[in-house]
Amino acid sequence: MNASASPDGFCEPAYGDRSLGDVVPAVAAALGHSLGDVPRGLDLPGAASYVVFLIDGLGANLLLRNAEAAPYLSSLLGGATIGTAGVPSTTSTSLTSLGTGLVPGGHGLVGFTTRVPGTEDLLNALVWDADVDPMEWQPHQTTFSKLKLDGVRVSVVNKREFNGSGLTMAAHRGADYVGVDRVGERIAAVVAASSARPSLTYVYDGDLDWTGHRWGVASSHWLQQLVMIDREAEQLREALPNDRRLLIVADHGMVDVPLEGRVDVAESPGLSAGVAQVGGEARFRHLYCVEGAAPDVADAWRAILGDQAEVLTRAEVIGRGWFGRVDPSVLPRIGDVVVASRGNTAVLSTDGFPYERRLIGMHGSLTDDEMLIPLLVD
Repeated sequence: MNASASPDGFCEPAYGDRSLGDVVPAVAAALGHSLGDVPRGLDLPGAASYVVFLIDGLGANLLLRNAEAAPYLSSLLGGATIGTAGVPSTTSTSLTSLGTGLVPGGHGLVGFTTRVPGTEDLLNALVWDADVDPMEWQPHQTTFSKLKLDGVRVSVVNKREFNGSGLTMAAHRGADYVGVDRVGERIAAVVAASSARPSLTYVYDGDLDWTGHRWGVASSHWLQQLVMIDREAEQLREALPNDRRLLIVADHGMVDVPLEGRVDVAESPGLSAGVAQVGGEARFRHLYCVEGAAPDVADAWRAILGDQAEVLTRAEVIGRGWFGRVDPSVLPRIGDVVVASRGNTAVLSTDGFPYERRLIGMHGSLTDDEMLIPLLVD
């Protein structure tokens, strides 16, 4: 199944159908429980125990192109559903959609970095800021907590360092947290947690994404890491009894950005005029503008970037439905102007984010390579 394309050639998020926010409601239905409307495009086989394994950065197109390096994962592609990330196609947004069942405009994590309303501060949703209460930033009950209240054992198996982090509290609170740091203990923890009936066990691996950022998805390093992830997934399946279902998903894909595809705000004076703060990330920028300057900023960025990016005002991006229905409290977190890169373009802001120079693989925008994700059932 293919995601729908928008008039500008981007991949539209399949909210309510087969997006990441639809995964846990579909799993709940397969467990015999209800979290409201069942997603239209994600019908999962019934079972008393489900394991959801999220592989960070494993886009559907990347898996298809590199099927020989991942024989187990690719063996599940036949007849599989292809889902979509939300917008932007970035980890903090995706993990929160998975854990809450909400669109980004509902849960409020609408970017990797976004302005804290009423301040000049940016919230980095992965690192988090101690001054920002994740329970206030994302006040909605998670799907994990709803299922737990309904009698389902819900467990999160992830690195010890993420226990109690801002993102974990925003996205996955309500579940029993099992801290692990090695593949062996990760698999053992999943087997133990999923032994309960009924149960949902969520497990995360971020190594493929890290490798893609550092070396690029066209590198031998990334390919070798895909081989390792494939073996881990197969080993997990072999360790699980046959009556437990394994659902393998991703949070986004990735594209490599060559030097000639990089535009740096710090080196382009025309991109700075009227911009008070640059947020988001290199493939999906939130621009917070001087009061009244947003229309001129949008015009200037369109003139300079041309067909390298789609440049929209806040009202325009909301009208496109990229964030789904946007809660009023979330509106000021969205940039006055939003910039989504096309092709292999990225808009760096090395004054504020110097590490962006070191990244080869990037994500965040709405191309098929970033948005399409596998939904693999075994």
